[in-house]
Amino acid sequence: MNDSIAALQQGLDATRGGTLPVNELVGLFRSHAPRLEGLPDRFGQVLESLLMQLESGSLFTEESCSFSQQDLLESLSVWVDQAQVRLGG
Repeated sequence: MNDSIAALQQGLDATRGGTLPVNELVGLFRSHAPRLEGLPDRFGQVLESLLMQLESGSLFTEESCSFSQQDLLESLSVWVDQAQVRLGG
């Protein structure tokens, strides 16, 4: 479980640093999220909403998209932090 949280945080850092494309970050989150057993269903719903917005936003330039990629990455970071707290990590 902690390995998944660490992998998600590393993925976020890599995307922010420009070394991991958004579509790969989305795949990373989708592959690790099911491993985080014990989270309420709402966590999954919020995560999927954020990931869908990130995917949609990655198809456009930052200026032409209604979603701010940086804001979405920050929201994902908050999600990871809250998941870690909820799971007792």
